[in-house]
Amino acid sequence: MTDVIVVGAGPTGLLLAGDLAEAGVAVTILERRDGTISNLSRAFGVHARTLEQLDARGLADRLVSTGATLGEVRLFDRVTVDLGRLPSRFPYLLITPQYNVENLLLERALAAGAEIVHAAEVVDVRQDETEVTVTTTAKTYRAAYVVGADGFRSAVRRAVGQPFPGRSVLKSIMLADVKVAERPAEMLTVNGVGDAFAFLAPFGDGYYRVFAWDRRRAVPDDEPLTLDEVREVTRRALGTDFGMHDPRWLSRFHSDERQVPDYRVGRVFLAGDAAHAHSPAGGQGMNTGLQDAANLSWKLAAVLRGAPDRLLDTYQTERHPVGRSVLRSSGAIIRAAMLRSPVARAIRGFALRRALSVPRIRTRATGQISGVGYTYPAPHGAHPLVGTRAPDVALADGGRLYEALRGGHFVLVGDADIPGWHDRVRVAAPLATGGPSLLVRPDGYVGWAGTDTGELDRILTELAGRDTRRPR
Repeated sequence: MTDVIVVGAGPTGLLLAGDLAEAGVAVTILERRDGTISNLSRAFGVHARTLEQLDARGLADRLVSTGATLGEVRLFDRVTVDLGRLPSRFPYLLITPQYNVENLLLERALAAGAEIVHAAEVVDVRQDETEVTVTTTAKTYRAAYVVGADGFRSAVRRAVGQPFPGRSVLKSIMLADVKVAERPAEMLTVNGVGDAFAFLAPFGDGYYRVFAWDRRRAVPDDEPLTLDEVREVTRRALGTDFGMHDPRWLSRFHSDERQVPDYRVGRVFLAGDAAHAHSPAGGQGMNTGLQDAANLSWKLAAVLRGAPDRLLDTYQTERHPVGRSVLRSSGAIIRAAMLRSPVARAIRGFALRRALSVPRIRTRATGQISGVGYTYPAPHGAHPLVGTRAPDVALADGGRLYEALRGGHFVLVGDADIPGWHDRVRVAAPLATGGPSLLVRPDGYVGWAGTDTGELDRILTELAGRDTRRPR
């Protein structure tokens, strides 16, 4: 028996498993694939909040070196979202294929001691009050907790009886990896003209990934796709096909908007695409899953060390509203891009440019797309900072807050004495003084704030547990 089984070795599952292993939790990853990380993944954008989470794990700078950065994102027409003003060390969108993210997270998880079992297809999940039993086609496993991070067709979700309500938004989206004769002027090239939509992004190895959609032709996902069809739709949407040639991959898929009602079912949790599916607009799918994992991992580790079980309920109360918000924002973008009438499209562009010129609206829009603007609900009577994202403040020792978070620690930004907690709470003096002391959770959100540290011991008992088990 192990502590936690993570089903799925995509980005969400790998980040979660790496966090748990670093915390000294025995974790096994069950992956139905054979161990090859595919270069045909759909995700290409890594947003600022995700990069902050990776920074707290010592991975962000390595990942940034694999791609290119965009300080602004053009949605359609001349509507752009300026990311350069984000209050983050990463005021941009990183363009890098998903397999680069997976490679880094896999390396970290294995180095921390996570076990991964390939060709392990889950066929059943059963639980009682003390454990969960996971049956694969080859073997049965037992664990205290199970996390289903096994994607849109999640076997874990089906096994625990969670519905996946929602609907298909776009059918027969075309995907192609192609070379181009004419290099696009922009890193991301995207536009929708009513009957057609197209998106181009560099794959990083001389190929470009193309997403294209044709309102006039909705066919099943298994309908054969030709390069001529991709070219024709791209020309309608973008005015040119950039001389596409030498496709190495052509496929179709459909985009759904769905979300499970409950991210927790007893001892089983759902994360990433197993819990929510979004339209590709805004590039938030992989990012939302990684932030699910960052939220859940430290809570599982804390409960296994003695924190109250109710801490795990906050995964639902904190992450379900974020998933719902991403569904709404990405859905609004794709629906705006798909407007058919030229008059409606002209009004769309004018209205959005005017809206984004208002500082409050611009800040909210960039905060949602980048992830840095999300906050979590705080207990009644808590300090206003509780539940907010902690900024990466400079520390008196010359370091930064997100460096101090590495290793899955809580960080107390202040100078309070916390006897009995130094094995899992780092005390760091801020370079700038005068504000309240902050207890920053391992996921970079404020868990407590104030000047009277008398209640800090109680808060830590709720968030971190009080038994004798210690991280490795």
